[in-house]
Amino acid sequence: MRRDSRLSGVLHVLLHMAERREPATSEALAKVMDTHPVVIRRTMAGLRDEGLVRSVKGHGGGWTLSCDITKVTLRDIYSALGSPSPFAIGNRTESPGCLVELAVNSALDQAFRDAENLLLSRFGDVTLSMLSADVHRRLAARKRKSRPRKTRS
Repeated sequence: MRRDSRLSGVLHVLLHMAERREPATSEALAKVMDTHPVVIRRTMAGLRDEGLVRSVKGHGGGWTLSCDITKVTLRDIYSALGSPSPFAIGNRTESPGCLVELAVNSALDQAFRDAENLLLSRFGDVTLSMLSADVHRRLAARKRKSRPRKTRS
């Protein structure tokens, strides 16, 4: 089964952008994501349409955040991506004639709706600034670990 990793990738890109003072080109963001700049431009265009990022053409141009990262949630970004299906599993057929399959679909559909509602609720609780703060905590911890320890003489 193929996974849709766009949300994870977009969050990665947005957090890198949050650390920059100057616009980030599609080429620079593509290097961060190990993808092609066209993929970045397509994805960012959807975010631009939702007011999360803006772009400036020409020399010194690129992508910048146009949102308040303390207010934008994972759910906002998920919605800007077109609300892709969060699950790779689904019903074998959507309109079965078999009563057994109808019962199976009914049970699975309810479980999928419940799980999706829980997931989207959690997405609504997490902001970009919360992720950014986590990145900074991890960076500080890494720096502390890499410092040489002083020995007493």
